[in-house]
This record gives sequence, structure tokens and C-alpha cells, in this order.
Amino acid sequence: MFNHTTEVLPIEALLPDLLETLGSGTRCILEAAPGAGKTTRVPLALLRAAWLDGKGILMLEPRRMAARNAARYMASLLGERVGQTVGYRVRLDSRVSASTRITVVTEGVLTRMLQDDPELQGVGCLIFDEFHERSLNADLGLALALDCQQGLRDDLRLLIMSATLDSGPLLKLLQQDFSGAVPVLRSEGRAWPVETHHLPLPRADISMERWVADAVRRALREENGSILVFLPGTGEIRKVEALLQDVRSDTVHLCPLYGDLPAAEQDAAIAPVWAPVRKIVLATSIAETSLTIEGVRVVIDSGLARTVRFDAGTGMSRLVTERVSLASAEQRRGRAGRTEPGVCYRLWHQGDEAGMAAHIRPEILDADMAPLCLELAVWGITAPSSLHWLD
Repeated sequence: MFNHTTEVLPIEALLPDLLETLGSGTRCILEAAPGAGKTTRVPLALLRAAWLDGKGILMLEPRRMAARNAARYMASLLGERVGQTVGYRVRLDSRVSASTRITVVTEGVLTRMLQDDPELQGVGCLIFDEFHERSLNADLGLALALDCQQGLRDDLRLLIMSATLDSGPLLKLLQQDFSGAVPVLRSEGRAWPVETHHLPLPRADISMERWVADAVRRALREENGSILVFLPGTGEIRKVEALLQDVRSDTVHLCPLYGDLPAAEQDAAIAPVWAPVRKIVLATSIAETSLTIEGVRVVIDSGLARTVRFDAGTGMSRLVTERVSLASAEQRRGRAGRTEPGVCYRLWHQGDEAGMAAHIRPEILDADMAPLCLELAVWGITAPSSLHWLD
């Protein structure tokens, strides 16, 4: 099935067990470490399954850029263009055809597909990738999919995949009102070592952006390869980019990477380069998962992320900058070891990690629930508790 140049990834040793598991049951959890290859290898392998019986596969990706690039990469493994066997559907962009059997979609698109066709006719397997990100739309999508499976499509396979999810609560959820077993399969990623250095801000009068720029200069002096820098938002990206204009050259390229960036500029940021050219990719948390930026062997992590929080007092949502979780920090660190041994600079004290949350706080605990309730009303649900939720 794959192009003859395809490398063997750790997940492939688990694929026979996964095919057998979904052949005898309809729910499964797959834990696979970063770099194992689950996002691109699993959907292609499931196309061979007899139980699929010619139906298609839907795979949910939390981010538009990850959805587009996962589809493009899978298509390249088949020696095809995206939109043939493998396609994608994201907001304001779609590449599918009558021959498409694997469609990678984002969260809002999945909700709309379920609302338009509650039976998901023509779909044999629904995959939730990177479920640990726990967005409100992903939680809603899973609740609707479980309702669809129980009431309309007992043959629909549900596969939930993640690298850092605590599978205990999810397993308990999937077992509710379900007579069969829900297996949990685990795959290890590649064990490229990542050396970790802690570089806390030395003085209060130095801005975070300036300290990040200094760390980039140190990495350029001391390490080889491209550099991926995690920053909380576009404002910080632009400030660090301005501070690093002196290092820009024919062999050092500065590449911003965030969700609202035009697709062509996103593609440029993740495109491979060859020595002596090096890239400095200044990214938000968009680059944490489901995305390999070729050539990156150094990660610089500010330890911060920007998230939306709903304020019940004002009735409005607002952006807050907060410390990342340990799971997110590990995801970021893992970007340095995807293709070779790497280095990670964490811009905080090692002792601070004792006070960091283990996982990100699920969006459903802080979000404005009005849009969710409207979607449930369209589904025909007036009591949200009648569906199954993780939180």
C-alpha cells in the first residue's frame, strides 16, 4: 500500500492488533508516543479492513494546519494527490472527491456532518486524533458519535487516539451502557534522546521575548539543525521576530507559524530545508502535535500558552496567558527528537515543574455553554446529561 521509500515507524508493529481489535469490537483507545506514526499510518492501514466493507474513514484533527498536512502526507505515501483516496475538509477549504475514502476534518466540520447526517452513512470508522487537547467541539463530537453508535449505527467503529491522554476516565466513559470490552492498545515512539536544559529568566527587568531571543542565539552558536520556538501568541511571535532580525541571512530563515497565518506561509514554515540552511520557526501551540517540521532538532519552550476562558460574571470570553501543563511541555520537548537526537531549552526553573498541572484543563469546564446547548437542541437533546461526557 505504501510508497517503497516509506520508513518503518513504531506504530506499524501494532497495526495487526488494531485491525483485529476493531474487527471484533467497535470501540478502542490507542495510546502512542509522539513520533510513533499513529496519525498517518493508522487510517491507511484501516483501509485494508474487511469490516470497513467499502465505507470511508473520518479522522478528526483539532487544528486546520495539522488536518491539511496529515492528508497531504498520507496521499504522498500512496503516490497520489490530496483529494483522491485521501482528502480533507476544514473551514473555508476542502479537497475531496468521489474516490475519497479517508477524510481528515476539523472539529466544527465533524459536528456539522453529524448534524446533517446523524447516521454518518458511508462512514465505517470515526477516529478522534490527539484527543488529549480536550476542546469543547471534540468532547461534543464524541458525545454525538457515541449517541449515533448506540441508537443508529451499532456497526460504526470509534477509535480515540492520543499521546498524553489519561486513558482511565476515557475508558470508563466508553464502557458506560456498552456491553463489549473496550481495549486500550499502546505503542512506544522512537527513542531519540532529547537533552533538556532549564534556562529561567535571570532578572525581572528582562522581558520574556528578549530572553527567548537570547536563547535562540545561544542555540544557533551551540547546536546544529533548525530551531522550533514555542510562544504564547502572535504578538510575542512578532516581537521575537523583530529582535532576531540581526540573525536573519541566506542560511538562517525566520518563519512565523500560527493558526491565522495564510496557508502558503504555514507551508513555508514546515517545509524541509537542507544544510547549511537553518530555520527558526516561531510558533504557537499549533506546533505541539500531529506535525513534524523537518530538520528541527532544537526546541525552545517559553512554557506559556494562550487559551480562551469564559467569564460568567461578564458573560464574555477572554484570552488568558498561562503556564502549560506537564503533558504539553512533554509534547513540545518531543518535537526535538522526531528524526534524530535533539535538545530542548525550557525557560523556567526545573523546580517549577512540581507545581505544573499534569494535563491541560478541558475547555468544557470553562467555556461559554450556549453554543453547545444550541448544537444539542439541533440534535434533539434538551437535557445534556442524557449524553455521555468526560466532564
